[in-house]
Amino acid sequence: MQNAPQDPPFTYAEVGATNGPLPADYHHFTLRRRIGHGRALFDLAADAINAYRMQRGTGIFDSASTPTAEPGTLLTVRLGVGPLAITAPCRVVYVLDEPNRRGFAYGTLPGHPESGEELFAVEYDESDDSVYGLVSAFSRSANWYTRLGGPAARIVQRFIAGKYIDTLPRSG
Repeated sequence: MQNAPQDPPFTYAEVGATNGPLPADYHHFTLRRRIGHGRALFDLAADAINAYRMQRGTGIFDSASTPTAEPGTLLTVRLGVGPLAITAPCRVVYVLDEPNRRGFAYGTLPGHPESGEELFAVEYDESDDSVYGLVSAFSRSANWYTRLGGPAARIVQRFIAGKYIDTLPRSG
């Protein structure tokens, strides 16, 4: 995705890399968890993801410039609690709309405490009718306080990724 002249630049060069091999020199993270079965669940979960349900359900959603994810959407999340919370700006890089994989990825913008990209998706496995929630990311610290919090920040990232997937609809 190219920046429009008025858009702030992404804070990393590997824009779109969550849709393939994750780039070197970043922390990598992937969580894929089964949420149920059936094409109907896949469609329901995909719609939820694209309406920011993962971010809303974990309480970090702040705002988005479109009601559903689309390339170029400006999105902010709030990280932290109360007056110590940080508003972290992002922009949707791409939207997945494949027969068995749907969702979107956003990349960090200036002011975000991390630099990198995160994918939120749902996958359908035709071989056994299973549906999986997926969160995948590459990132590195963008300022002194996230560098200082290094290992703790990674633990929080794993915890939040599990909460993201917990927000999705489920079936037996």
